[in-house]
Amino acid sequence: MARRDLIAALDIGSSKVCCFIGRLDGDKRVQITGIGHQASQGVKAGAIVDMDAAEEAIMAAVNTAERMAGETVRDVVVGMAGGQPASQVIDMRTGVNGGPVRDADLRRLLYGGMPDTGAERTLLHAIPVGYSIDGSNGIRDPRGMHGQTLAVHVHQVTAAASAVRNITTCVERCHLNVSEIVSNPYAAGLAALVSDETELGVAVIDMGGGATSIAVFVEGSPVFTDCVPVGGIHVTNDIARGLATPLAHAERLKTLHGSALPSPSDDRETVIAPQIGEDESSEPNHVPKSFLVSIVAPRIEETLELVRARLEAGGASQVAGRRVVLVGGASQLPGVPELAARILDKQVRIGRPAHVGGLAEATNGPAFAACAGLMRYSEEETGDLRAHAAPRPPAGEGFLARLGPLSRMGGWLRENL
Repeated sequence: MARRDLIAALDIGSSKVCCFIGRLDGDKRVQITGIGHQASQGVKAGAIVDMDAAEEAIMAAVNTAERMAGETVRDVVVGMAGGQPASQVIDMRTGVNGGPVRDADLRRLLYGGMPDTGAERTLLHAIPVGYSIDGSNGIRDPRGMHGQTLAVHVHQVTAAASAVRNITTCVERCHLNVSEIVSNPYAAGLAALVSDETELGVAVIDMGGGATSIAVFVEGSPVFTDCVPVGGIHVTNDIARGLATPLAHAERLKTLHGSALPSPSDDRETVIAPQIGEDESSEPNHVPKSFLVSIVAPRIEETLELVRARLEAGGASQVAGRRVVLVGGASQLPGVPELAARILDKQVRIGRPAHVGGLAEATNGPAFAACAGLMRYSEEETGDLRAHAAPRPPAGEGFLARLGPLSRMGGWLRENL
């Protein structure tokens, strides 16, 4: 992706649409100059379901950020939380005839094109995660080394083509050009992780409104991506149904009084839950806080158990080591880190944007990590080969068959990392 002075990021989520505008300072660090966020409309589980409503929310967020920055943007990097992401590792090989590996060999290997993803899938990322020479793995820079066969292992992330086209069309209807589409948990990791975590192994869990997405980093690179279609909005809906209260009040109850873990004082505390259809003059409806917690906790527990199952199915649980970083608005619910530590059996912390400047306190929390990460993706050399993807794999040497998605990916992770 070409570097540029003015950078704009757009995170289209199920609960909010967020736009950051910034510029690179003298140290090549992004400084945020404009921020806009708006309640999301027309988006469900990270996918566009109402084009007109989503367009309206995007326009409102971008216009607010432009007014604050005093800039007009044309190109945006867009985050994608849903879209049925799939993660796989492919091998690409080329012969070097026993001589030392040269820059020309690397270019021939890396930029020969990616295998076809099919009409129903769109390639989001193709990131090299390691090299091997004659079957010897764990090589980060093969230049100057001798061997017969040079191979690169590439982490490939795809999404449903229809979901990608819908997001692109919706953004273009706002008179904006989509320069990149980035997987949200990958972007959140760029913003919230420290270098030691990405080297030793860490799982980033982005607990959004309509979906909970996962990315695993090890040895400095993302090696696994997945998504669970459950998020904070599902907790709100559970409260609304369980207490027969309007959705707006359910969201307020979740934010002010919700918890993922019960406490001894819950039975002694009560909360007011207005009933659907009743006017303001009606008698207040008092509900024990313990009843509210009994609605919230099972949904959060179910979400984290689904995350654990996806990590284990993909063979990424062990690779992620003992570290988990939670981001996203739903991660701010009291008790979530403690519950996640118990269910995932890992050390858990809340992640916040750490590699961009100019964020106000209100936008420096875990809910804005993905959008901040999109800004960092724009200015950082990520090594993503997506721009060099070819529509069809070349016939002849240069490629191995894919290792396969998820179920077979675990074997590759165990053998190579």
